[in-house]
Amino acid sequence: MGTARSPRFYAGAVILALDSILVALVIYRVPYTKIDWDAYMSQVTGFLSGERNYEELEGDTGPLVYPAGFLYFYSGIQYITAGAVFPAQILFGLLYVINLGLVLWIYTRTEVVPLWGLTLLMLSKRIHSIFVLRLFNDCIATTLTHASLILFLKHRWHLGLTVFSIAVSVKMNVLLYAPPLLLLLLKSLPIGGVISSISCAAFVQLVVGFPFLLEYPLAYISRSFNLGRVFIHFWSVNFKFVPERWFVSKPFAIALLAMHLVLLFLFARYKWCKHEKSGALKQKVKKSRKKKLTADHIVTLLFTGNFIGIVCARSLHYQFYSWYFYTLPYLLWKTSYPTILRLFLFVVIEICWNIYPSNSASSVTLLVCHLTLLWGLWSAPSEYPHVREVENEIKSQ
Repeated sequence: MGTARSPRFYAGAVILALDSILVALVIYRVPYTKIDWDAYMSQVTGFLSGERNYEELEGDTGPLVYPAGFLYFYSGIQYITAGAVFPAQILFGLLYVINLGLVLWIYTRTEVVPLWGLTLLMLSKRIHSIFVLRLFNDCIATTLTHASLILFLKHRWHLGLTVFSIAVSVKMNVLLYAPPLLLLLLKSLPIGGVISSISCAAFVQLVVGFPFLLEYPLAYISRSFNLGRVFIHFWSVNFKFVPERWFVSKPFAIALLAMHLVLLFLFARYKWCKHEKSGALKQKVKKSRKKKLTADHIVTLLFTGNFIGIVCARSLHYQFYSWYFYTLPYLLWKTSYPTILRLFLFVVIEICWNIYPSNSASSVTLLVCHLTLLWGLWSAPSEYPHVREVENEIKSQ
């Protein structure tokens, strides 16, 4: 594992410093284009004025569709910036640097990606735009998710679930990590620990939503946790080649959901639990002793599970790239592909996300890249899940 004085640590520090300078230059030189900022501020203003009915909280882009954590964070941002864009860009520039620092810590802990490969994490034009030129709430949710992942790597499951739930309260896409996270909990904790850690996450949602649940519970739940939203076809980056009448249809949504569930089952059954003996996981649930998981296993499950959700998402808007960009180098190096193919996939995915507006060719290309990466993850060897098993394997050699 990497240490605080390892070459990877110093490489990460250099990358962080260079990208900080790049972020400052982007804020200073690239014109800001408002997309959702005015809507965010309008929704926050309504909340701060005392409105607790989610059906009445709207902006110029439509109704509020995020859980209440979004309102709290952007209320704080509005207080600090007085609603002005430039100071908000500076705040999000700091957020970008913090998020990159968290990601570099994760990569240093796992050591899957080679030292030079860490530079890929600072090479996305679209990600810089999402953070400091768009100020999307995806940036806050992504940063909190990476913070929770670090806590999982430290085996602080209860605190990690708490931070994870705060991320969900900002944007619901974080729930794509939930299925592999549940499996990790079952592998690592006794059943009592699993229940108590999930209870921490549930408690956060109750506290965050309390003012709205108290007065208008149905409006809050239906608006902020709407699983049946139909996105606008024009903004889809991944399925633009699908005719709009199919894109918005329920059969298409159900087919993608079924594919999502099947892929999760197959990866869980044949990849993520490959090294557990038959019935071992069931026996593990009944035991009271904790079992430590390797960093590679934790990150692989979470990043892969989230990526499966990305592949099966009906619509990926441009800001959604932040949901999985930071996982791409790790996932690419978990495959057995040659380095040239890994880099090719990385570059082509980035290009697809920078084509505006998206078109049939770019969306098909993106889907092919996604499926190629998914196949690489499926066909790659599975790592041992538990630290003790790894140590025993080394001793037996």
